[in-house]
Amino acid sequence: MSGIGTGYDLSTTTYSPDGKVFQVDYACKAVDNGGLALGVTCSDGVVLGVEKLLAFKMLVPGSNRRIAAVDRHAGMAGTGLAPDARAIVTRARQECAQYLSFYGDRIPAKILADRMAHYLHMFTLYWSVRPFGASTLLAVKDHELGYALYLLEPSGEVQRYFGTAVGKGRQAAKNEIEKLVKADAAGSLSCRDAVKHLARIVYSTHDEKDKAFECELSWICDQSGGEFRRVPKELAEEAITLAKAALEDDDMADA
Repeated sequence: MSGIGTGYDLSTTTYSPDGKVFQVDYACKAVDNGGLALGVTCSDGVVLGVEKLLAFKMLVPGSNRRIAAVDRHAGMAGTGLAPDARAIVTRARQECAQYLSFYGDRIPAKILADRMAHYLHMFTLYWSVRPFGASTLLAVKDHELGYALYLLEPSGEVQRYFGTAVGKGRQAAKNEIEKLVKADAAGSLSCRDAVKHLARIVYSTHDEKDKAFECELSWICDQSGGEFRRVPKELAEEAITLAKAALEDDDMADA
């Protein structure tokens, strides 16, 4: 250790002289090294996509998914350390089940997002624990808010977005999502169209051309009956085929 961080990165309970908590910064670095996760809010729902990097060629296709349902009306996409992301999903499921058991209704979007943010923040306050090395996108259907998209970060910060991305290649993906949102000034972007756009963004921002990956796509929308589900296989395959074709066209144009 050297410089201003010397001795200040041993615990989450110690601030550095410039006001940083280095363990939280390191957790964010773990997220940056994970595959891309992105989401966008549409006129009829929310679509989530993940670039799942495959460490070994012998892995069974479709295993160790990075997108999971936490209730019928909510789902999460995670990136960073996979076990940490699974732990966050498990906690979210517990929060949903507890709220349903106590109140007899599905947990509202903002309450679920706030509870998860408080849970993540707790792991930045005590020396005996470490921050989660994962960020998660939360897609929820709410009675009042309609369809909502949130980003939960290792620090415990939570924000609601029209569209965002996190993980490796996030800045390029954010730029593409911003273009997509700006082009949809009328707010007419459908989830079916968003699926194709997100698949294209995942393939275009993948910078390790020699490393295999899978593109996972899920949504919660009117077409899914307001429940969080995987994008139908036919539509997902069509979106991935179009994304690969667009990538090949770009490569030929650059040649």
